[in-house]
Parts: sequence; C-alpha cells; structure tokens
Amino acid sequence: MAQDDPKTLVSTDWLAAHIKDPDLRILDGTMFLPGTGRDARAEYAETHIPGARFFDIDEISDQRSDLPHMAPPVEKFMSRLRAMGVGDGHQVVVYDSHGLFSAARVWWLFRLMGQTDIAVLDGGLPKWIAEGRETEDMEPIIRDRHMTVRRQAHMIKDVTQVSSASKLGDYEILDARSPARFRGEEPEPREGLRSGHVPNSKNVHYRELMNDDGTMKDPDGLRAVLEKAGVDLSRPVITTCGSGVTAAIINLALERIGKTDHALYDGSWAEWGAFGTVPVATGDE
Repeated sequence: MAQDDPKTLVSTDWLAAHIKDPDLRILDGTMFLPGTGRDARAEYAETHIPGARFFDIDEISDQRSDLPHMAPPVEKFMSRLRAMGVGDGHQVVVYDSHGLFSAARVWWLFRLMGQTDIAVLDGGLPKWIAEGRETEDMEPIIRDRHMTVRRQAHMIKDVTQVSSASKLGDYEILDARSPARFRGEEPEPREGLRSGHVPNSKNVHYRELMNDDGTMKDPDGLRAVLEKAGVDLSRPVITTCGSGVTAAIINLALERIGKTDHALYDGSWAEWGAFGTVPVATGDE
C-alpha cells in the first residue's frame, strides 16, 4: 500500500478514517473521453462517496479556447470552487470512477492554482466500492468558503515553450499516451490530428505507473518505470498526453518520488497534432 501523503496520494483507509473531519472536502473528478457514451455528472448523481462534490473538468476550464478543458482563468477557478464550498483551510481529496485517471488532472489544477492541501484517492471509487464502503446519491449541503489563489506559472507550458524544449533538449518531455499512439501506429481519437509525438520526447504510458488494481505503484516502482523509459531525472520535466489529463498522472508520480521541477503541456497532442508548423516524430525515437 502506498504511504499516505495528504499532498499527493491517500489510501481508502486514510479517507475512511478522516471522512468526518470538518475541514475535509471530497471531489469526484471523473471525466470520460469522447465517444464512450458515459455521463460523469449523471453517474455522480447516482452514486458517490459521502459528502463528495462533482468537479466538472470540462466546465471548469478556459472555454474561450478551442482546445479541450484547458486550465481555467484564476477568477473562474476561484468562483467555481467557492460555489462548491471548497476554500482556504480545507484538505481536499479527489477521486474518479476509473481508479486513477482524471483525478490527477484535478490535483494538478489545484497545484497550478497554488493549493497544495490536495491528494488523489489511490484506487478511486472502484476500490472504495470493492471494499464495501458507504456511498450515497445525495449532494452535500454547501457552505460558501473563500479560496486564495496564487497561480504557479512554472507548472504549465505552452506550444512555444515545448517547441523550444524539444529543440534544445533542456527538459525531459514525457508522453503519457499509449505506445501505439506515441509511435504513430494508431490514429488519434480526435479527428484532424496527425499521428506521432513531439520530437525528442519519451513514452511513459500512464498505465505503466499503476498496479493491476488501479492504485499507483510505490516510489521504487515508479522510479523503475521511469528508468526503463530512459528518463534523466536530473533534468526538469514537461509532461504531455492527448489533451492534458493523463499527463497529470506522470506529474503526480514525479511528486511521489520527490521530484518537484515538473510542468504540464496543457494543449498536449490536441494542440501539437493540429499545429501544422511544428514537427512530428514517429516510431520509438
């Protein structure tokens, strides 16, 4: 079992022991990729961990952008969280109904906004339910709470910064997509995108960072995955994926092993793959 850390990852046992803490807030950060036919908000309404609020990744985003679920403006993040009764002084735990998928994106968003008292629930809703723990279908009573936000600009990268890093080699660029998508052997789920990867990036498929039960590997296991992928941990890291969701799993894994100089490419392949002026690599190189 992973060691509990309220700033990165906590177990279902930890959450069960703290679930009645007055300053604990639980978020359901489930999202589904296009084409699955599943409705995350509707599934939340049917069953969720007691007291959980629904964090809508697609809505709490910068909807002025044509790209999917880009990080929201500070003011929007603050207002949405305040309306959910989440604010200063709260310990937040976020989960999803996959086990560990989109919850890491919510964790990263909080960190981007300068909020560090947030952890992902290891194994998520599936593990919670498998252990026979309580769920409910009622939304909690919300009490307004102010949130102070200090955006951490070093935690996010844009296409220009990633293009520079790709050319200069001063960052490790880690791609969380499947090996077939990374190599360009499988079409992208979003139409109109080229296949392949950012030149000079390395493939660290997010599933390699997890155990069979959907929990995250322990720090030694995480280091072994990164070492196998040839990652030089002495360099700062930029993570990427299809649309900036599973990339955050790598950011979480890096934080678990004590590496703090990492950022996320928010546009990810949804942007790079559509940008005709940036190069695309295929194969393993």
